[in-house]
Amino acid sequence: MSKDIKPKVRLGQSASGNRRRAVTSFITFLAVAGGGYAAYRYTGQTKVEVPVVKVRQAEFVISVKTRGEVRSSRSVILSAPQIPDPRIVMLAESGKMIRKGETVIEFDAAQMEQYYLERATSVRTVDKEIIQMQASHRITKEMDAMNQMTASYNVDRAKLEASKAEILSEIEGKKNRIDVGTAEGDLEQVNVTVKAHKTTQQADLDRLDSKKDKTVRDIERFKSYLTKMKIVAPMDGVVNILPNTRTPGSFGSTPPPFKEGDRAWTGAAIAEIPDLSQMRVELKLDEVDRGKLQLAQSLRVRVDAIPEVELNATLDWISPIAAVLYKGMGLTEKTFPARATLAKVDPRLRPGMSCTAEIVIESAPNSLLIPARASFMNKGKPAVWIQQGEGFVIRQIAVGKRNDTDMVVTKGLKAGDVIAMEDPAEVAKRAKKL
Repeated sequence: MSKDIKPKVRLGQSASGNRRRAVTSFITFLAVAGGGYAAYRYTGQTKVEVPVVKVRQAEFVISVKTRGEVRSSRSVILSAPQIPDPRIVMLAESGKMIRKGETVIEFDAAQMEQYYLERATSVRTVDKEIIQMQASHRITKEMDAMNQMTASYNVDRAKLEASKAEILSEIEGKKNRIDVGTAEGDLEQVNVTVKAHKTTQQADLDRLDSKKDKTVRDIERFKSYLTKMKIVAPMDGVVNILPNTRTPGSFGSTPPPFKEGDRAWTGAAIAEIPDLSQMRVELKLDEVDRGKLQLAQSLRVRVDAIPEVELNATLDWISPIAAVLYKGMGLTEKTFPARATLAKVDPRLRPGMSCTAEIVIESAPNSLLIPARASFMNKGKPAVWIQQGEGFVIRQIAVGKRNDTDMVVTKGLKAGDVIAMEDPAEVAKRAKKL
């Protein structure tokens, strides 16, 4: 061991005076400031602290970390119905708990009520027109019947006069026969007129009936509009007011949510009621991580708003197609959307909360772990600097798998051993140059 590495001993002092110092608890993953091991300068008395860490026995995990957002597994979107010019006059407060059957959205019904009253008045007006027309038709029919009867009488009388031709003069007989023809012509004209009257009257009635039918259909349509002016909650939940995409916001910002007084459009998604009893996490996986993952793998989820709680989830969907995100300036980023269902729902969870998800690819409980940067190669084999008394010695070890921060030790160390995070000689050299 080099004389430059003499922990807990200062030049000019007895070794026994400073030999013992209490070793504090060590942070398992990031070890800093280990228990006051000193190394000297070659020409001075500067104390050098070597960062150390304890070998720990814990679960070894190979995982992929990503960011995500909490969403409801089942939610109902409330959209504007098919009504003309839907203007919002009442809107439930976003984030408010609501019960099934309570009103979430109400539209302005004044215009629809006015249209309904106008059409109802039109129906009564058409009914009166039909009654008046039917009365007029009865008068016309009576007159036509009288004219037909008169014309038939004239024909019969003319024929009677014509039958006297044998006892009258020849001139009178011819005259009577002419009168018969004239009377028959008059009768035929009356019959044609009666037929025309019937056709005209039927056409007038059909026109009024058609007008009435159209007005009745309008009434039914406006009545259906009036029934759609209120949208109620189909289930218990929390109201989430959605953005009004036709209201421009500031550049680069999301549109503002709908508010009372806004004019919506048919099919516009105005509010959402998520089911808080079933929640999931929506993730965006990096392209390099996609090939490492499989369905049914476990996740550890920590929500930013509830950092003290770790939630478990199961990966149940990964998009087979990458989503391209355009960042501007010709830059793009490919991610794979994924979804994981939470096994248990915390009552404080709300849709839209941001979270960090750790997707467990492989785990091994009760593994002997050291920080990956505490290991180095010595004579072609992995080794560590292990504390022995007040100094450090090199010890070769056998290692297994590793992740971004830790590696598994299979031989050469035991739980509780103290190892250096850096080469003690290098630490002493850096301190010597100060």
